[in-house]
Formats: sequence, structure tokens, C-alpha cells
Amino acid sequence: MTAVAGPGVGATPRGSRLAGNYAPLPVTLAWASGAWARDVDGRAYIDMLAGYSSLNFGHRHPALVAAARDQLDRLTLSSRAFGHDLLEPFADALAHLAAPAVRGGAPLVLPMNTGAEAVETAIKAARKWGYDVRGIAPEQATIIVADGNFHGRTTTIVSFSTDAEARDGFGPFTPGFRVVPYGDADALREAVDETTVAVLLEPIQGEQGVVVPPVDYLPAVRALCDEADVLFIADEIQSGLGRTGATFACELWGVQPDLMTLGKALGGGIVPVSALVGREDVIEVLSPGTHGSTFGGNPMACAVGLAVIELLGSGEPQARARSLGAHLHSRLATMATAGLIERSRGVGLWAGIDVDPAHLTGRELCERLLARGVLAKDTHGSTIRLAPPLTIGSDDLDLALDPLSQALC
Repeated sequence: MTAVAGPGVGATPRGSRLAGNYAPLPVTLAWASGAWARDVDGRAYIDMLAGYSSLNFGHRHPALVAAARDQLDRLTLSSRAFGHDLLEPFADALAHLAAPAVRGGAPLVLPMNTGAEAVETAIKAARKWGYDVRGIAPEQATIIVADGNFHGRTTTIVSFSTDAEARDGFGPFTPGFRVVPYGDADALREAVDETTVAVLLEPIQGEQGVVVPPVDYLPAVRALCDEADVLFIADEIQSGLGRTGATFACELWGVQPDLMTLGKALGGGIVPVSALVGREDVIEVLSPGTHGSTFGGNPMACAVGLAVIELLGSGEPQARARSLGAHLHSRLATMATAGLIERSRGVGLWAGIDVDPAHLTGRELCERLLARGVLAKDTHGSTIRLAPPLTIGSDDLDLALDPLSQALC
């Protein structure tokens, strides 16, 4: 398929009944397959965003679509008031996939729907563990987070955001969080006290622009948590499930968190699926009635999630992220050397690119890419992120990177 230049259909028209909480690029998509999408006018685009890593396996992966179609003919929702025949198999498969990456060896799985729900679940579990097991005084449990974080947009989560756009105007905020600089283990050590129950971090900060921490940072976090008997919660919602070339990003540093939050790619780009995965002695503090979700662990979610886990079990998506990621970062380094970009960073098929703000903004660069048949998204001024499907072909990857060079000139 050949990309066609042209900006596609415009943004939400005046008089639309759609809430204006997004400012999308001026394109209206109508079809997609693999790494390609088409708009309502038939123009073709290479997808270099992949639904913020929700589409790690591309649009409409045949195995995932087949799993969803088969389940549609059987059972779509039962609620957790009853069991269903895929709930235990899904939990077993995800626990097996995650077992090498988390503390405890035989993790429990608590299925939810969205990434933000998984993070909220982790916060609740950590606090209750702090009260029930650690003996923290009532209402005093604190959780340490990092500046530049992005864990979702619920009221509790934006309470500890340092992004004014996400936070301002939504108070009063939930107490019980301390913010420290990302990548600074010394600052983290100073923030830990007798009320601390957990440290919640993204192994790699996605929304901040694919920020990779210093090589010794996550091992230091793990050591500090062990020393203080504090939980390490890794938010792997964007970084997990193959994106970085490892099944989970924490594995790149040989670090095992106590809890992991998963989402986005777990639903295969078909249904929203998330989960909290981790130590049995922590998650089991959530007894019946203390936490739940009508749709969490529904049959459709489990069917697609099982198919996703099977794809990851082969190791092929992770291997492709490593090999194609090396090519991606090599080409970006060449652009930086040529002065087309200020810098790039990332790992696997995931990159953040900073451009000179005096030259153009991230939004303007994404608009130029759109006109050249490439879908990408800006973040924080003059930074854009690239996160193509892990199934993208090498020729298609170059077909997206060539217009990037052109758009920067």
C-alpha cells in the first residue's frame, strides 16, 4: 500500500455534539489493517502511534479478531457475580507470562478494564496492605511518585500529576502522595518514611516523551523498597507487552516489581482490558466487596487477552521490537547528527523526538507528517512520540521515517 499525501478530513466541525476534550489531528479514519489506516476519503497512512501502544499487534490482527468473533457467538458478559469458562484460563495465562518479571513467583491477577482503573486498583491494594500488614496508622499511608508521571486521568491520579493541563481546575485533590524527581534515587530515599507503603513509577515515562531513566535507577528503587519494606509498583501500561523488546520493560534492568499494572495492548486493540498483577500476599488483601468492576474480566476481554498472551508467548513480537527498534534508533541518530532534530531517545519500537521549538512545534511536525501519509502524535510542546505496531514491516518503517526527514527540513 502506498501512502497518499493530503491532510484528510478536518477536526470536529462547529456545531458538533461531541465534547471538545480532544484536539485531534485533522483526519477521520474509516479503515485499518496491520500498520496501515485509511481515512473516509480513501487516503492511506502508516500508523506510527499504534493507539499509544494499544495496537502493539497492529490493527485487526487475524488471531485477535478471530478470538473476538468466536467469543461473540458464545458469551460476551456475565459480570463477576458469576464465573465464566475463560476467567481462570486468562488469569493462569497472564500469571504465567508475568511470573518471571514480578516478585513472588506465582502472581495473582486482578482483571479490570482501563489503565487508569489498574492504577487505581494498585493504589487501593497498596494502601490496604499498608494498613492490614504493615500496621500503618489509619488514613496515614503515603505513596511516592515521580514528576513527569502519567498514570491516567482520574481525580486521584491527577492529584499527583505535575502536568498543569491535566491537573489544574480539578481539585480538591486526593492526599497521600509525595512527588520526587524521576531518575533521582537519592531524592526517593529522602522521601521514604514510616508512612510510605509504595513507590509507583513508569519504568519508562511514555507521555513525558519516552524518557528512559539512568541505568542504575530502577535497581536502586528496588533496593530502597526492599530496605524500607515498601512496595515497588511498576506501571507497564504503555511500556509492557513487547513494546521495548522485552515482555515487560522492567526486565531490561533485571528488576522485579511487587505489583505491575497492565493495559492498552492487553486488549489487542479490540476491547479495553487491564489488570493488576503481582504478589499474592498483597493483592489478596482485597476481599469480596472491597473492590470490583462490572466489566472487569468479562468473557470478551478474556478471549482477546488470551490470544494476546499467546502471541507474546512465541517471543516474536519482542524480537521484532528489538531488531526493528535498532534500525529506528539508528535512523533517528542520523537525523540528530544532521541537525534535523535536537535529540531522540527510547528503546525497542518506541521513541521520543525533540525538535527545535524555534523551528516548529510537535503539533506542526505531526501535521506535516499527516500530509505525507504518516500518523504520529505530539506531546509537551516540541516533542513527538513514535510507537508503530510491532508487526510493522521494515520497508513500511522506512516508508514512515523518510517523510519524517522531509518534514523536518
